[in-house]
Formats: sequence, structure tokens, C-alpha cells
Amino acid sequence: MHRVTFRRARVVAGFVAAVVIAGCATQPPPAPEPEAQPPACQAAAENDALTGNWLSVRRQKGVNGELRTLFTLNQDGTMAYTELLKRGKNPSQGLSETGCWSRIKGALVLQTLLSNGAPVSMDDPIYKNSYIVEASGGDSLTLRNEEGARIKARRMSPGYRLPF
Repeated sequence: MHRVTFRRARVVAGFVAAVVIAGCATQPPPAPEPEAQPPACQAAAENDALTGNWLSVRRQKGVNGELRTLFTLNQDGTMAYTELLKRGKNPSQGLSETGCWSRIKGALVLQTLLSNGAPVSMDDPIYKNSYIVEASGGDSLTLRNEEGARIKARRMSPGYRLPF
């Protein structure tokens, strides 16, 4: 009788040891979650007056220098936003963003996907900008940003780039 109990005790001890050892074994790391894909751009309405290259040259309170902004709004819904700060003899500073644009209820909405070539966080509100379209026609465009400042731009030729 003692032999049977002793065997059971060894079997139970062996089982407990196996469970403890299995618990200590390293688990493979979980598979990484797939990165969220940026949204696909939606094509603009055919003959949308906003499609094209728009250049704004302005001075802004609190900024030492002249801001030059080029909005490139493509018919396929893609956009490029390039801003250059010219400061006299000092080197220019620039920002280059690409992404999608759309027109929603009288507003131009820019969604940045890449900023200076690096992917951005889609959750960060700084990469989604809205401008009220106050006037658009021919070769001029007037926008109002979220702070209420007016941005006047003129149409540039296809392929126009800001000179650095």
C-alpha cells in the first residue's frame, strides 16, 4: 500500500515539476500587429477649381521673414504642401508635406501622410488642416485658416516648385 501511495506521490510531484518548468519556459513574443495603412486619397470632382498649384507669399505676425507656401492639389486627391521661410541673408527653412486633400462643405481639408519624408501619426490632429474657401476663381484663391487668418494665393503653372 505504501508503494502505491509513494508512486502516486512521485507522479504528482513529477506533474507539478513539469507544470512549474513549463511556466518558466520563455514564450515566443506575440506577433506584431500590422501597422495601420494610411487612407487612400479620393479623386477630386472633375474640373474642381481648387486643382492646381497655388502660391501664397505673406508675412505673419511673430514670424521674422517672409512665408512662401505652395499648395499642390492634384486631381487624383493627392497633395503636396511646401512652406519656405525666407529670412534675408539667413538660410531658408522649409517644410515639405504630402498626403490627401478634399473639399468638404466649403472647406479645403489637407491630411498629411508624410512630413519631410517621414510617416506621421494619423491620430495627431496637427496633420489635418482645414481652410474655409472664401473665394476661388481663375487665378486667385482666398482661404481662411482655423485661427481666422486669410491666405491669398495665386495659381502657378503646372510643375512649379518653390526656389530654395
